[in-house]
Amino acid sequence: MNVYDWLKNLPFADSDGGCKVVEVSFKQGSRKDFFRNVTLQEFEKGELVTLEGVSGFDVGEVSLTGELVRLQMKKKGVNEMNPDMKKIIRRSTERDIELYTQQKSREPEALMRSRAISRQLNLDMKLSEVEFQADGRKATFFYTADDRVDFRELIKIFASEFKVKVEMRQIGIRQDAGKVGGIGSCGRELCCSTWLTDFKSVTTTAARYQNLSINQTKLSGQCGRLKCCLNYELDTYLDALQGFPNNADTLQTTKGNASLIKKDIFKNLMWYMLPDSSMQYPLTIARVKEIIRLNAKGERADDLQPVDLTSNKQKEEIPAHVELVGQISLNTLERNSKKRKDKEREMKGGERKNEPQQQRRSEQQPPNKGQQLKGEKKPQQQQRAPEGKQPPSKPKSLNSNNSQQQLPKNKPPKPRRANSGGNNQQQMPPQQPQQKQRPPQQRPQNPQLPPSSEGENIY
Repeated sequence: MNVYDWLKNLPFADSDGGCKVVEVSFKQGSRKDFFRNVTLQEFEKGELVTLEGVSGFDVGEVSLTGELVRLQMKKKGVNEMNPDMKKIIRRSTERDIELYTQQKSREPEALMRSRAISRQLNLDMKLSEVEFQADGRKATFFYTADDRVDFRELIKIFASEFKVKVEMRQIGIRQDAGKVGGIGSCGRELCCSTWLTDFKSVTTTAARYQNLSINQTKLSGQCGRLKCCLNYELDTYLDALQGFPNNADTLQTTKGNASLIKKDIFKNLMWYMLPDSSMQYPLTIARVKEIIRLNAKGERADDLQPVDLTSNKQKEEIPAHVELVGQISLNTLERNSKKRKDKEREMKGGERKNEPQQQRRSEQQPPNKGQQLKGEKKPQQQQRAPEGKQPPSKPKSLNSNNSQQQLPKNKPPKPRRANSGGNNQQQMPPQQPQQKQRPPQQRPQNPQLPPSSEGENIY
């Protein structure tokens, strides 16, 4: 983890007594080490520096300077006055950076080749990372293994294959997961790859104290071991459990011996179960202590007197912050989403059924007065034909011999009809004079033709 240097902008009176040690990181922060600054130069965070290496030099990035380095050394148990501490040679030049990038480009291919060689030798080990020195004279192979591995033959093959000095370094599985990196089940970056440097042992006892179900798939991290975060709240639970009575695993009652199921530190309740029943009974700490005193006298309790969690009195006794601790079941969320989807489908189906009725109502309603233009005639509604009768057809020719009747040349114009829009009115050309229409009573009527409907003109 990168430490923020909050002492960077503060002036110091004694510049000679300042810390002369610099923290340098390698491989993008996967490995850090301390180097002594014997030069007169002052380095800042993020600069590349050339360092002493094994029979050569190496290049690293400055991660921390100043007085905070002393705190980091004290935390990791490093002596500042150690004479064997390696030194910083200079600020990296272009030639140093060019060699550094060339050697780093060899690492992926070397890792694949080294894994193939270890499989050929049938070694029970896993190579996780290869790191070349900037001058190309040394290579460090990081591996994980459950037992001791005899890699003497492997080192000879690596030295002849890569032409470097080989160093084998064993690391733990948690450190291997930190080098690989990833996202945890909490949605954040892994603790081992960001800030966690001291890996403590984690046991299932920590899960039992926190009333967690012993489920290996849920309690295991990406490294295959128990999650390190199980130890984060363990001290808080241990402090809270000090108020609970000891030796309260079983309570003697007239109905049988009640066995302890779990302890709820948030509500200060202890849950018990009787042998002939599958129900769990929550008891207060005071009631449990009272039953223990009765059992010590050789008496059995008549009733457990469990707490009614559904009553309003008990809700008032429980602290207000307890409501925020409850777990949300995914089944309830799925049921709510399913009900919401069913309601949406019902509303959509109802809207589709009501669409044709609404259209008919809108067609039958007359237009508003504000929408009608002045001088326009209201459109006449067409009369529907009665059921069982066909609508009147166009009249046939009066002359049966001639299949087609030719209209006279001076054809009378059709009367103007008012459309619903009022814009598509037919206008006759000015050169043809309009003829007056004959009244409907003077038209010759044929008894064989059906009566014409209103608004139709027959010629």
